[in-house]
Amino acid sequence: MAEVYTVKVEEGREASNGKPSVGAVYRCIYAKDSLLQVPPQLHSPWDFFRDSVKRNPNCRMLGRRQKTESKEAGPYAWLTYQEVYDASIQMGSAMRSLGVNPGDRCGIYGSNCPEWIIAMEACNSHAVTYVPLYDTLGPNAVEFIINHAEVSIAFVQENKIPSILSCLERCCSNLKTIVSFGSVSSTQKKEAEKFGTCCLTWGEFLHLGSLDCDLPSKKKTDICTIMYTSGTTGDPKGVVIKNEAFMAEVLSIDQIISLTDRVATEEDVYFSFLPLAHVYDQIMETYCIHKNSSIGFWQGDVRFLLEDIQTLKPTIFCGVPRVFDRIYAGINNKVSSGGALQSALFHYAYNYKLRNLEKGLPQHKAAPLFDKLVFDKTKQALGGRVRILLSGAAPLPRHVEEFMRVTSGSTLSQGYGLTESCAGCFTAIGDVYSMTGTVGIPMTTIEARLESVPEMGYDALSGVPRGEICLRGVSLFSGYHKRQDLTHEVMVDGWFHTGDIGEWQPNGAMKIIDRKKNIFKLSQGEYIAVESIENKYLQCPLITSIWVYGNSFESFLVAVVVPERKALEDWALEHNLTADYKSLCDNLKARKYILDNLNSTAQKHQLRGFELLKAVHLEPIPFDMERDLITPTFKLKRPQLLKYYKNHIEELYKEAKGTKA
Repeated sequence: MAEVYTVKVEEGREASNGKPSVGAVYRCIYAKDSLLQVPPQLHSPWDFFRDSVKRNPNCRMLGRRQKTESKEAGPYAWLTYQEVYDASIQMGSAMRSLGVNPGDRCGIYGSNCPEWIIAMEACNSHAVTYVPLYDTLGPNAVEFIINHAEVSIAFVQENKIPSILSCLERCCSNLKTIVSFGSVSSTQKKEAEKFGTCCLTWGEFLHLGSLDCDLPSKKKTDICTIMYTSGTTGDPKGVVIKNEAFMAEVLSIDQIISLTDRVATEEDVYFSFLPLAHVYDQIMETYCIHKNSSIGFWQGDVRFLLEDIQTLKPTIFCGVPRVFDRIYAGINNKVSSGGALQSALFHYAYNYKLRNLEKGLPQHKAAPLFDKLVFDKTKQALGGRVRILLSGAAPLPRHVEEFMRVTSGSTLSQGYGLTESCAGCFTAIGDVYSMTGTVGIPMTTIEARLESVPEMGYDALSGVPRGEICLRGVSLFSGYHKRQDLTHEVMVDGWFHTGDIGEWQPNGAMKIIDRKKNIFKLSQGEYIAVESIENKYLQCPLITSIWVYGNSFESFLVAVVVPERKALEDWALEHNLTADYKSLCDNLKARKYILDNLNSTAQKHQLRGFELLKAVHLEPIPFDMERDLITPTFKLKRPQLLKYYKNHIEELYKEAKGTKA
């Protein structure tokens, strides 16, 4: 009998009074008696940092690569816990000297670096709410967030100062002080002064503060941060996270790792490259600070990402599927170019270890000999020292997850979370192989249940329970800033509705199978769950992206497709077409070729007749954030896509009806 990792704490109930049925409520086994609570002596994430400084003031804390004389990146140079603490205290004191008080809002705008963390801790030290600003939400997002959150001071990376100055005229009634992570030109200072805003270098601002200042008392109910998320519609939403939720999440990570792996210590090194403007990396870095670990930052250029990893040699690595996919492809290329013997040995070792993992052997006992002989080389892709791998933000393809578990020499946990759940609300247990392909079990701070979605055919009370994932517990957000209406839409009877469709697995793990929001009806009344249909079409090797469109006035679907360029050009060669790629995308034969291939992929995956496509438009340029067509996590922005491709969509419907007539 396989082990089950959740416990039922409440029965489900049938549908009544127009409310859908809900499944049973579950917790993870590590919280079976009670959910984790933040101990009374902790009031703010500042306490984690202060206690670590007391314990180990001379430990390395924040590192970045020094530029050598030839302008290349050299080795990592480190600030100690004590040095970062002193800088944070001084920065906090400088903020107070300018009239920034507890509860006021401070913006932080820039890529990951020591200054980002110092600014965050300076805010924590004085109970100032920090608000990450980021421009991937669109050009007007920074201005929108400053005004919406009433940000009065902002710490800004040097190269982002021009973009802050360009919108200053429209937000200077709130923003009174800009502090650069580095220097500021005299022209920039003058430009800011025109709008009554003061612009200072990092050094100038530091001198305004002192090390000798009283820190205000803090409460668990203080607002730690307001984090704006890219809705797939409308303006960004400000997710309010209080100290208690933020600390509970960090303590839950610690609890789960201590029960299932080895907790982080001052020996551990974390690689910081996922944006600090998102909650995932903030929580992970706060966990490292809580455990006295070191944090090394990337240079901020994806071309040097793997080189930074080689230099830092981290022990804890948080990635997203795109990065793991690159590592997977890189190792595979090396193996296949290494000759027949090497390739045969690799595959033999791979299958041997995989079988042992599937039998339930832990990572370090599944194939110790092959770990030394074969996988020691593949382990070097991440610097050779990684012992904890985490993946989040999007589903990790199963073949990539399996590959990393076998070849990386590390445990791997895939997790699932939202800004609203303060990062991870589910996590797979690294050494439990049967959780591969799932997002694991609820964290120790929350309870989870499924709610039926009858219009999509998901039943939370069936033998295989499926439905919308709903959460309740300590590590949830406290609502959307100034948007009670949106808060009430997702928080119903104390349960946060995630909008994601999950399926409980027999071992208690959760699998994400769909998204609730993206459903619409066709004119005959059939429901279309568009995201799950797109995922099936994406398995066609001739395309890289697809947006499927339909509405309740039309009886069929059409799509805008970004072709796989090489595949389309190869097809053109075979058919003696000499047109360039852009013209190929307009070619009727090319469009028909891709449409036919998409529909045969659809039939292979058992899509129903009304889910097939009747016409496609080929788009040579991949969907991008510049045109506001996707979010920073690569989700399609459907209303914006419709606005952008409106004329094409009308043409596709006309064309398809013409051919049907």
